[in-house]
Amino acid sequence: MKVSTKARYALRFLLDLAEHRDEGFIPLKDVAARQNISKQYLEQIVALLHSANVLRSNRGKQGGYLLAKDPDRFTVGQILRITEGSLAPIACLDEDINVCERVEHCKTLPMWTGLDKVITEYLDGITLQDMLDQYQERGADSYVI
Repeated sequence: MKVSTKARYALRFLLDLAEHRDEGFIPLKDVAARQNISKQYLEQIVALLHSANVLRSNRGKQGGYLLAKDPDRFTVGQILRITEGSLAPIACLDEDINVCERVEHCKTLPMWTGLDKVITEYLDGITLQDMLDQYQERGADSYVI
């Protein structure tokens, strides 16, 4: 599994909002500058996150974005599914019901199913708040995803 730039930037964007949540609505240009990400690229990511009800927005002079819920309510797995679609390591595990013609005779399916379970449990077990807490525990001046 390779995580796209879009997904990595979405996590960086959301972590920035979480870190600055006490400041109210955060203008996109501020996040873009802090994270060194193009504002135009962030606009594409914001559209995805907003349609998934991850963000609240406000227009005007005090406009910007903030998380729709507390950072401990969003998991990395949720965010990656919004930006990447499925997290399954192989296509036949993308859907709830495996429709692969080889499912009954596939010798590798149990291994792939196990990997899918490990990936899902790991990513669904980490919240945005966990990531902020880990960052603060390290005492670092910047984070990299």
